[in-house]
Amino acid sequence: GGAAGPLYGTAFLRASKAAGDGDLDGAGVAALIAGALDGIQARGKATTGEKTMVDAWTPALEAARAAAEAGSDPVAATAAEAGAAATEPLRATKGRASYLGERSIGHLDPGAVSTSLILRAAARAAGEAGAA
Repeated sequence: GGAAGPLYGTAFLRASKAAGDGDLDGAGVAALIAGALDGIQARGKATTGEKTMVDAWTPALEAARAAAEAGSDPVAATAAEAGAAATEPLRATKGRASYLGERSIGHLDPGAVSTSLILRAAARAAGEAGAA
């Protein structure tokens, strides 16, 4: 949700700084997602439950941190997909979707959905790189 262009730009600039060069382990994935989420929240001032991309990034970060602590494979993309799906019954209160008011209820937040798609593609690419 919100000004997706600037928010995504901020998110991925921070994420790329967090990633640095080389391969990412579970803690690195969590740091990358944390950097992205920090940038999004600094710019858009949104929190969970306001029907924005934060509803996908937050569970992705929680899942990535839990996976890193457990030493298991990151499951951030799956958590982001669940977070995006959970935006459907919400009323948008931030970003451009907030202009729709009650009409936003019953629709998935586009920023949350696109976040989940990006994280799923990143997970796929990381899996393919690991298999190479």
